[in-house]
Amino acid sequence: MALRREVTARQGRLAVELRRLREAAGLTSREAAILLGVNPAQISQIEAGLAGVSEKRLRKLTAQYACADEAFVDALAAMATDRTQGWWEQYRGRLPTPFLDLAELEHHATFLREVQFLYVPGPLQTEEYARAVFSYRVPELTVDEVESRVRHRMQRKVILEGPTPTPYDGVVHEAALRIMVGDRAASRAQLAHLLELSEAHHVTVRVIPFDLEGFAGATSAMTYAGGRVPRLDTVLRDAPQGAAFIDSAAQLDAYRTLFRKVEAVSLGAKRSRDFIHRLSKEL
Repeated sequence: MALRREVTARQGRLAVELRRLREAAGLTSREAAILLGVNPAQISQIEAGLAGVSEKRLRKLTAQYACADEAFVDALAAMATDRTQGWWEQYRGRLPTPFLDLAELEHHATFLREVQFLYVPGPLQTEEYARAVFSYRVPELTVDEVESRVRHRMQRKVILEGPTPTPYDGVVHEAALRIMVGDRAASRAQLAHLLELSEAHHVTVRVIPFDLEGFAGATSAMTYAGGRVPRLDTVLRDAPQGAAFIDSAAQLDAYRTLFRKVEAVSLGAKRSRDFIHRLSKEL
C-alpha cells in the first residue's frame, strides 16, 4: 500500500495514540512488529500516520499492549476505519492544511467549547465579518483566496446549523463584541446573528464584560473539541507558527480546568443575551 503524501491531524492523532500505547506497554517497535507479524518499518509508518491500519490489526495491537479500555479501543477502531470524504476535501490544495484539519475536527467532535477575546468565534461569524477578517491579513490575500476562506468558514457553520448540530459553548469577551472588524452595519448584523444563534437549544454564548474585576485569563483563547471518549479530546490554539493541536492527557486536563474557570466568571446565558442586545442598540 502506498504511503500517504499528507497526514491529516486526525490520522496523526490515531498514530500518536498507538505509539503511546506501545510505549506504555514497554515494547519497542521491533517487538510490536514481531507480535503483529509485519516488518518493523510498517509499525514505524503506522505510528507516523503515513500508513493506515485495519481494524483487525489495530485490535490485535491494542490487545498485545494490554489496553483494557474497551471504549477507547472502539474509538480508535472507528478512527482507523473512517473513510469520510467531508465537504472540506474540496479545499485541499486551495487552503492551508490546518483549515481542513479544523473542519474535520469539528465534524467529529461530540461537543465544542470555545473561548475568544478579540474575535467572534469562527462558527458564529457572519459572512461580512469573516470577509473583513480575511481581507485584513498580512501578507495580503488575493480576492479569490479571501473568498475561498470565507466560503470555508461559512460551510463550517454546518456544525451548528446542520441537521445534526453539535452542542456548542462559547465564551466571548466584550472586546470581541465591541471591535468593529467591519463597518457599523456589519457589526450590528454580527451581534444580531449572535443573538439568533444563542436562542438555539444546543448553543450557549456567554460574555465576559470589561468591568469584571480580577480577571487575568485573557491569554486562554482556545477551541476545545470533545472526542468519542475523553482521552481523544483535542484543544486547538493559535500559535506564531500556525495552529497547534494539543492532545496530551496533562494538557487536556489543564485546559478543561481553564475553561471551567473562564466559564465561571462569565455572565450567564440570559444575562449574556441581554448584554449583547444592549450593545447592538448602541451601534
